[in-house]
Amino acid sequence: MTNILDSSESVPFREKVAWLSLLAMAVPYGPYFTWMVLHPPTAPLPDLPTMFLFGVTSISHALILGLGRAWLRWRCPDDARLPADERDQAITLRALAVAYQVLILGTMLTGIVMPFQTGGWRLINAAIAAIVLAELVSNGVVVWSYRRSRS
Repeated sequence: MTNILDSSESVPFREKVAWLSLLAMAVPYGPYFTWMVLHPPTAPLPDLPTMFLFGVTSISHALILGLGRAWLRWRCPDDARLPADERDQAITLRALAVAYQVLILGTMLTGIVMPFQTGGWRLINAAIAAIVLAELVSNGVVVWSYRRSRS
């Protein structure tokens, strides 16, 4: 991973950002969802301890992503300033198209199906999981597309 984010590698800047985004999602949300599955919240809403845990998770995600992007810009200032070319735009559009389908499916599940079966933090976490999964898919497609174009 550090080789990918290193400026000496011939990895496109946008691929580095996608790798960083994958890492920034996996590090805080992986433990969050693991905790939620192993220790589901039982207190009635608003359940402030669970809200606090989600807040810490979200702030961790923002800090990792923000500091990582600043570090990438510092390590690769020329690459960071390059405008997106046609290939970059095509990769972004492909990634967004796939991620949008995942997000729509997750939204339909959490907004149409699940409210008739469950509620509370289970529903909230399912909606959060749909958003996180869509972001992971988007960045995964970006990484896969850049890797595929190099081989």
